[in-house]
Amino acid sequence: MVNNSKALWDNCLSLIKANVAEQQYKAWFEPIVFEHYDEATRTLLLQVPSRYFYEYLEQYYVPLLSKVLNRCFGAHVQLNYRIVVDQAHQLTVDELGSEPVAIDKPEATTRGNQAPTMLDAAPSDLNPQLDVHKTFQSFIEGDSNKLPRTVGVSIAEHPGKTTFNPFFVYGPSGCGKTHLINAIGVRCKEMYPQKRVLYVSARLFQVQFTDAVRQNRVNDFIQFYQTIDVLIVDDIQEWATASKTLDTFFHIFDHLFRLGKQIVLASDRPPVDLQGVKDRLLTRFSCGLIAELEKPNVQLCIDILNSKCRRDGLKIPADVIEFIAETANGSVRDLEGVVNSLLAYSVVYNSNIDMRLAERVIQRAVKVDNHPLTVDDILETVCNHYSVSQQHVFSRSRKRDYVLVRQVSMYLAQKYTKMPASRIGQLIGGRDHSTVLHSCSAVEQRLKVDKAFLDELNSIETSFKLKK
Repeated sequence: MVNNSKALWDNCLSLIKANVAEQQYKAWFEPIVFEHYDEATRTLLLQVPSRYFYEYLEQYYVPLLSKVLNRCFGAHVQLNYRIVVDQAHQLTVDELGSEPVAIDKPEATTRGNQAPTMLDAAPSDLNPQLDVHKTFQSFIEGDSNKLPRTVGVSIAEHPGKTTFNPFFVYGPSGCGKTHLINAIGVRCKEMYPQKRVLYVSARLFQVQFTDAVRQNRVNDFIQFYQTIDVLIVDDIQEWATASKTLDTFFHIFDHLFRLGKQIVLASDRPPVDLQGVKDRLLTRFSCGLIAELEKPNVQLCIDILNSKCRRDGLKIPADVIEFIAETANGSVRDLEGVVNSLLAYSVVYNSNIDMRLAERVIQRAVKVDNHPLTVDDILETVCNHYSVSQQHVFSRSRKRDYVLVRQVSMYLAQKYTKMPASRIGQLIGGRDHSTVLHSCSAVEQRLKVDKAFLDELNSIETSFKLKK
């Protein structure tokens, strides 16, 4: 009889496997152990590995379990659980399951927070934490973002099916990273409502992990994230010094990647510049596609402003739009902030939006830099100061004067531009990012002990007409 009952439970598992996603089956049904079935009381006892596991099944899978039990065991089967509370000593506690869901009831009367299955065609109840206003329709394409945007659309329409997994996008603040990765999630959710899509900031992920450690629920935390179909993590550079968070994310990443789930990551710097991140994770970040989002140029800023005006019904003169685009330093956030401020001033003071009002708002909202400093500017100034040619700086010579100019140029480039170390190294003689980091460290150490050298750098910076 036991064998017959076990065979019936195996049939239940086969039905469940055919009607849930593979990762859901592996996470929530494969670990279940059949205990016994009492035909007299029509009670089925199943062993589950933790109390959280039991609570999750009860919260999300009662309708599905009732359907398959009804089909294999017959109507009105009571499902109970034997929960493992101490794995080391094999201590268990028995809990009653919910009353079986009546199969002949209309769908509207079944439990509202059931998990997605083909039997029910119910959407996932997981809140994806996406900003529905950040879509591909509102993400204006330009030269600086064409590749990341095109790849993002492909990923959203075929999550986990392209070679762009993981998709690692990086760029300076205000270039549209958060908008792009949100757009991927929104499009994916529109096309595949049943998929578990989740956007999470690196900081929130770390807070959740810290809480899980405090509550001794790290396994539950990991298990939850391993059920996600499309995981989108923003600002991962914030994990640079969080070794335990990185170790935990490594296991989540590895699990999702092996199951072919889509991973999207955003950072203000490329993987090679993420100091404190172990190589085993850096290599995984780099095995899909790394795409840079550059700051939008003036024309793209104009297009973004015109799009916002059309969308919000605003009327801003063309010369004002061009002025804003030229002075917002290529930051989409600054563009939106200026427009919102213009609108507020216009409404409160009942005045038209003109160049005079735009200049007042810009002075308060944007740090204007009419001549953004470039690596070429820095190189030219430093080389002139030390009377050394750029050709010598770019050479492989280890002559002391050339090395000094090279190091000072790299230090100032990192200080006054928002380029990643890898890009600075490429522009200064084709060096790698580690050379840049070493040069910056060497300059910083010398500045602490050499007052003459400090005065020398102050003189160079003064020639840039920049404030320290």
